[in-house]
Amino acid sequence: MSQIPAAPRPVAAARRKTAAPDATPARRGRPPKAQAKAAGETRELILDAAEDLFSKHGFYGVTIREVAREAGVDTALVHYYFGAKRDLFDAVFLRRAEVWNNERVAAINRYAAQAEETGRPMTLEGLLEAFLRPPFEWSLKGGPGWKHYSALVAQTNANPTFGGETMARYFDPAIRRLIELIAQVLPEASEVDLYWGYHNLSGALTLTLGETGRLDRLSCGRARSGDLQTAGDYMVRFAAAGFRAVAGLSPSS
Repeated sequence: MSQIPAAPRPVAAARRKTAAPDATPARRGRPPKAQAKAAGETRELILDAAEDLFSKHGFYGVTIREVAREAGVDTALVHYYFGAKRDLFDAVFLRRAEVWNNERVAAINRYAAQAEETGRPMTLEGLLEAFLRPPFEWSLKGGPGWKHYSALVAQTNANPTFGGETMARYFDPAIRRLIELIAQVLPEASEVDLYWGYHNLSGALTLTLGETGRLDRLSCGRARSGDLQTAGDYMVRFAAAGFRAVAGLSPSS
């Protein structure tokens, strides 16, 4: 038969009950919430630095070491959060693409719903205004980060190596929704007509948001590439006329 453990001595038990508060070992490190906040801030810092550098030098002109130096962190930390350079680039691209796409789709869906509720037919100008205004507004009022992102999108859209795949991955769902609604306004246009129409609009949009200064030089300062409010107004009308002009060029399949 096993022995019955001896009862603790009264003095020892009393000591355990009356231990001073400072006898409890101190917790080391940051609390979990503070750790999460610090990690989130570090990730944003790295993304901001990478966005700035990629927008100026392109994907191939930037190294992870340069991103780490710009962000003021160790290179290993960049790898820890994002992995390889392409993964970091994708993270940079996705962060603001979600904002653009969500706002654009919400805007054209609202416009289509209002048209149905009021019985007023949709117009190309109305659809394009709803779709184009969010990226112009973010570039106008969103601060330097959005300027960098717009320049990065312009570069990526013209990149023959991986630009098409990247743009398709992050922007196609929003674009397809726009084309679906334009098809309702232009029933005579074939799918080929609509895709060519958007192709031309896409080039104009990303070049304009890139604010390269080309327009300033070409016009001797009469028109300014940084005047995005005016640029948006011109683009809505120009793109609407362009879609109408190409409708019917290619026979429907």
